[in-house]
Amino acid sequence: MRVKLILPALTEATSPFFRPIKYSLFPPLGLATLAGYLSDEDEVSLSDEHVEKLRLDDEPDLVVIQVYITSARRAYEIADLYRARGAHVAVGGLHVTSLPDEAESHADTIFLGPGEDTWPQFLEDFRAGRPARRYASQQRTLLGVPPIRRDLIKRRLYLVPNSIVVSRGCPHVCDFCYKVAFFKGGKQFYTQTVDAALAEIDRLPGRHLYFLDDHLFGSPPFAEALFDGMRGMNRLWQAAGTVKAVLEQPRVIEKAVACGLRSLFVGFETVNSDNLQDQRKYQNIGRDYSAAVRRLRDLGVMVNGSFVFGMDHDGPDVFERTVDWAIEQGIETATFHILTPYPDTALHERMAAADRLLHRDWDLYDTRHVVFKPARLTPSELEAGYWRAYRDFYRWGSILRGAQTKETVRGRLKHVGYAAGWKKFEPLWDLLIRSRRVIHALPLLEVILENGRPLPQAGQLLTTDQLG
Repeated sequence: MRVKLILPALTEATSPFFRPIKYSLFPPLGLATLAGYLSDEDEVSLSDEHVEKLRLDDEPDLVVIQVYITSARRAYEIADLYRARGAHVAVGGLHVTSLPDEAESHADTIFLGPGEDTWPQFLEDFRAGRPARRYASQQRTLLGVPPIRRDLIKRRLYLVPNSIVVSRGCPHVCDFCYKVAFFKGGKQFYTQTVDAALAEIDRLPGRHLYFLDDHLFGSPPFAEALFDGMRGMNRLWQAAGTVKAVLEQPRVIEKAVACGLRSLFVGFETVNSDNLQDQRKYQNIGRDYSAAVRRLRDLGVMVNGSFVFGMDHDGPDVFERTVDWAIEQGIETATFHILTPYPDTALHERMAAADRLLHRDWDLYDTRHVVFKPARLTPSELEAGYWRAYRDFYRWGSILRGAQTKETVRGRLKHVGYAAGWKKFEPLWDLLIRSRRVIHALPLLEVILENGRPLPQAGQLLTTDQLG
């Protein structure tokens, strides 16, 4: 049969003026994973509207669409179009799981939760001519999952084609987290076998990897065994972890660095400790953020800090306090968000019960717009403060201030290169994206991530010695 897998573009990724690099970072691994269950006789295509124009004049038998909240409008347009042509349309993802009744009006089949157990059952039912309307995940396991169909991924269109996921979910349950709703009804966190994860890593060419797991260190025994297995692979990699993991799993963190960890995304979320209890961000309560940053810096690991504005204890000074703290700590990059009460989360339920939701225009639920009534700020103050935080953190003066926290010239140059490259050269990123050459920037990323040794490949742009 002819199968088409589609990732519609997020609303905020469709600007005609420039496209931020973050929308061309990673290929759609979830859809490529589903493709691994298909037969060799099936004709399969994978389309990511973030990096290429979506062809809509074909006639597949089965169309599968992954839906996020700010791609919902576009996803439903595509689904309605293909259903009108007679294709069987199946939709899944975070938004579908949160609002199944809404999604069901645009699809023949919907999937609730992860698909490792429901997708094979659907394929069996579909081939037998009796597909169900809904499939809800019940059994959570990654045992027996086939290899990702990486042959369907157009590597040249992504800065980080070597992205990988070796676990699902997160062991923590924060009120504002969309993933909690996605994994309800079963295990919230589970991993591959170490051997399967190592085999997938071994399939990936080059040096650089990016683990897209919500919390790679969520199972310390798994993480430690994985890092032991990665020793000698000569990889450079990035991932996400928590303050708690950095401070309380020293042996695991050291093993991660020994096998190539060079950059970690850390969810600090707020510099106001009163907010942590409200949001059930228990893993951050009472822990020394500054000590976590120092620990990573001492190990040669750069930090991408995540911060959320608009929690109930945030006043007008929260933006300046957060930015100043991040700069003083020498955090290389920061990701700011406006608190967003996603459907089917505990935060959404609280906001709805208190009549604090402003609307249900999903296009604006993008963490860049205010969609609720803040407690100690006006909506306009919150939105303006969010944009000001980005401007202030990524000013040249701020980048240079942050770089001065590093003890070596190499460290300072790495800080400037990474922070400036992320935000100060967006027109250049746009040019690379439009010319379909974004992957050509990967060697430079590897140079910046390198921790003291020159890259081995011939013809590299710069060696780390040349960087300082």
